[in-house]
This record gives sequence, structure tokens and C-alpha cells, in this order.
Amino acid sequence: MATTAVDMRGSLDTGHRRVILASSLGTVFEWYDFYLYGSLAALIGKHFFTGLNETSQFIFALLAFAAGFAVRPFGAIVFGRLGDLIGRKYTFLITIVIMGLSTFLVGVLPEYTTIGVAAPTILIALRLLQGLALGGEYGGAATYVAEHAPQGKRGLYTSFIQITATFGLFLSLLVILGTRLGLGTEAFESWGWRIPFWVSAILLIVSVYIRMQLHESPVFQQMKAEGKHSKAPLTEAFGQWKNLKLVILALLGATAGQAVVWYTGQFYALYFLTQSLKIDGTTANLLIAAALAIGTPFFVLFGWLSDRIGRKTIVLAGCLLAALTYFPIFKGLTHFGNPAIETAAATSPVKVVADPNGCSFQFDPVGKAKFTSSCDVAKSALAKKGIPYSNVAAEPGSIAEVKIGDRTISSFEGAALDGKAFGDQSKAFGAQLTGALKEAGYPEKANPAQSNYPMLIVLLAILVFYVTMVYGPIAAWLVEMFPTRIRYTSMSLPYHIGNGWFGGFVPTIGFMLVAWKGDIYYGLWYPIIVAIATFFIGLLFLRETKDVDIRG
Repeated sequence: MATTAVDMRGSLDTGHRRVILASSLGTVFEWYDFYLYGSLAALIGKHFFTGLNETSQFIFALLAFAAGFAVRPFGAIVFGRLGDLIGRKYTFLITIVIMGLSTFLVGVLPEYTTIGVAAPTILIALRLLQGLALGGEYGGAATYVAEHAPQGKRGLYTSFIQITATFGLFLSLLVILGTRLGLGTEAFESWGWRIPFWVSAILLIVSVYIRMQLHESPVFQQMKAEGKHSKAPLTEAFGQWKNLKLVILALLGATAGQAVVWYTGQFYALYFLTQSLKIDGTTANLLIAAALAIGTPFFVLFGWLSDRIGRKTIVLAGCLLAALTYFPIFKGLTHFGNPAIETAAATSPVKVVADPNGCSFQFDPVGKAKFTSSCDVAKSALAKKGIPYSNVAAEPGSIAEVKIGDRTISSFEGAALDGKAFGDQSKAFGAQLTGALKEAGYPEKANPAQSNYPMLIVLLAILVFYVTMVYGPIAAWLVEMFPTRIRYTSMSLPYHIGNGWFGGFVPTIGFMLVAWKGDIYYGLWYPIIVAIATFFIGLLFLRETKDVDIRG
């Protein structure tokens, strides 16, 4: 024990490297598992939510993705309590087994066409297991590494844990791209998308072996030997206002803003490229991968810098910069990614002129609602084509119209039509709309010859740069806020509410807002508002912690 204490005050020796490497590799695998689903959301929607309309397929697939995030705080409570009771090592060994098995099972799960509604039901159950496991993973890894780190180097040491999320995403994108290119698009979309999930079985075996080589945290061992460990960590963490207040402030003044910046820069940006700008999926993944490769070293840089100038300054600066620049950056993505959309929207803007009372919020999670009003017909057709539009109120009871520049196309009321008649009318309306949009210069997909890939990578790298600012120092900041006896429990909950709820729902809420308003940039208001709120709350109510001694 004495030897360990001496090592902790020293430099990054072999023991420290082993701790960081083992913790990081296991966490990379867990993030790889979790991100596979996010990256394949559109395909999963087609295979497991076949009974829904096209717009609801994608949004509901995102909701299933978000379901994993929704239960992460509960995983934080369950596994955080275990971590403070029995130790860091054994707890996050359990989480990696749960994550790996549930991910592999997604790869062998029959589709909707084979077992019906049982397919999405089981899929969501597996997503919930993944979320529970991840809820216990991060707090364990971050606490474990921080408690091995010498004073003055916790930001640097824990920054390697922060890299794992991006590495996990990067690895999942590489496996997906490799499989897609090896099999071809048709085979990949038919069955090849399962292969990355199967690969997780191999990664699970390797990661469990690595985790088994670790020893318990010396800080936890010392605390337990002295009889100072908590016998009721949940009560101490959340039943006493002094600590509960700090948990709430950590959420609202740190992790909420960090989370929305992170998920906007990595996931929402990917979906924006593929869904709004109609950039080919393989190309979009390569662009994101290039930006991640450029930005990833900055996780360590900002972790190291936070040991010198503080965690709070860097995290809050990242939130503010992101909030102030999201709109111009995403408009730049449109300009360099699919300039034809930008040109067409400027020269021939699309407007839906309709009675607001006849317009529904077109989200159908069970596939039973029928959107047959003239307004719904028009908006559904535009949403499927990814066309930005604005809304203009019309006289009550009037038939909706779509104005494309100077041209006007009348929609139709479908409530009184039978299925065949409605289908025929929709097909005719869609053909008319397609012709008008084509004449106005709206592309069905991005033209690679018109895309400026270097500039897209620059803009995406800036988004990743913001991610590294807010995420690089966050683990050290959270660890230092709470005492050792309830650290695992206390830091895990605000982290996973922030990242599971505020961050995990960024793509879902963003695209629901876009579908509601027709403005492809409208979804950015959600992360912007949350990031600004975090900036002011953190600035006013949270302290700097870089010089705190965490052994107490």
C-alpha cells in the first residue's frame, strides 16, 4: 500500500500507464457497442420499424437509440452504489459483460417482417440493457483512473478516458465503412449491417481479459481499510441537501451543456449531413471520421491544460463558443456540402400555405395515425424529400398549397378517400411536386462534384474541437466535486442525466423540431439554449476544483 502511495505522487510510471490503458480500452469497446446503433439508426428503422411511415421510422429509431440514454441515470444509481460499496474494479467489470452481450444479440435479432412487433420490443429492451450498463461504466472508469492519478495530473490522466468515446465512435464508423465497402451497399443494407454487432463478441472477450488484470483503486482500498467507506451511498449522496445541491449544480452548470455540445458535434452533425443535406452515408461517415482524427488529440491537450488553468474555464468557454457559432457553422455545412439546396432555397423558396388547424405534428410511434389532411399530405411529401420550407397561415378550411418560387401546387384532402384512392392521389401529387422541385433546382441527393470536402472537414473539425473543450476536462471536474466515500454514485448521476437525457435526445428533439417547422436549422435551438444556460449556471454557482485533494 505504501508503495502505491509513493507511485501516485510520482510520474506516469508503468503502473499508471497500465491503469489508463486497461480502463481506456475497455471503455472504447463499450462506446463502440453503443455507437453502432446510433450510426445505423436509419437502417435499423427500416428493419425493425417496418410498420411505420417513413418519417416515423427514422424518428422512432432515434427514440429507441435515445431509450438507451434515458435509462443511463438509473444505471448510474445501481452501479454507482455498487462501486461505492464493493469497489470500482468489479463493478465496471460487470457493466462491460452486460454491454457486450446485449450488443451481440442485436446482431442476431430477427426483423419486423419475421416476428412482427416482438422485433422492436426486444430491440428496445436490449437498448435499455446497454444504457444501464453504460450508466455504470463511465463513473467507474473515470473514478478509477482519477484515484490513481498524482495531484496536479488528474486532468491529463482522465482525458485519456474522455478520448474513448470518440475512439469508440471512430472504431464503429471504420467497421461499418469496411463492411459496407466489402459487401457492397445492397448486401450491407440487407444483412451486412449485422456484422459490426457480431464483431462485438470478439471485442468483449479481449476487454474482459484486460479488465481482469486490474487491481482495485488505492484510494478506495485505503478508505475501506480505515473503515471510512459509505454503508448507504444513495442516502448520503442524494438524501442530504448539501450533496444533492451539488449534484444538481453539476448537472445544470456542467454536464448538460457539455452533453449537448458533444452530441451536436458528433451525432447531430452526422444526421444533418445524411438526412438534411442528402450526402451519401459512406461519404458522411468518412467526413466525420476525418474530423474526429483531427480533433481527438485536443481531448488530451485540454485535459492537460485544465491542470494548469482549471476545468471550469475550459468547459464553459466551449459551451459559449458552440452556442454562438452553431448557426453559421451548420449553414456553412449546407453551403459546402450541398450548395444546390442553398441556391434553390434562395431563388425558389418553398412555402406551405395552409390552415394551421389542419396541420398535425407528424410523429406516429405506433403506426396507427393517418395524416390525411391537405396540410399533412404536403408536409409529409416535403419531409420525405428533405426539402426546407416555411409555413404561411391560410384561411380556415382552405386546401393547402405548396408554393415553389412562383409555382403553386394544390394538395388534396384524403380523409374521405379509401386506401387505394389515397395512394393514387399521393403518388400523383408526389410526382407533380418532384417535377416542380427539380425545375426549381432542388436536388434529390448531394452532387459530389459540387461538394467541397476539405471545407466540410474543417467545419466538422471545429465542431469536434468544441467537443474536446467541454469533454476533455469534465471527468476530472466531476471527480473532484465529491468525496471518495460517495464519489462513484455522486458523479455518475449528473453525468448520465446530462449525457443520457440532455445530450442523448439531441438528434431526436432536433429532427422533431425540424419536421415541425420545416427549417433545417431549427433543431439547433435546443443545444444552443441548453449550452447558454449551462454557461451562466456554471459561471455563477460552481467552483474551480483543480487543486482539490481527492483522498478525503
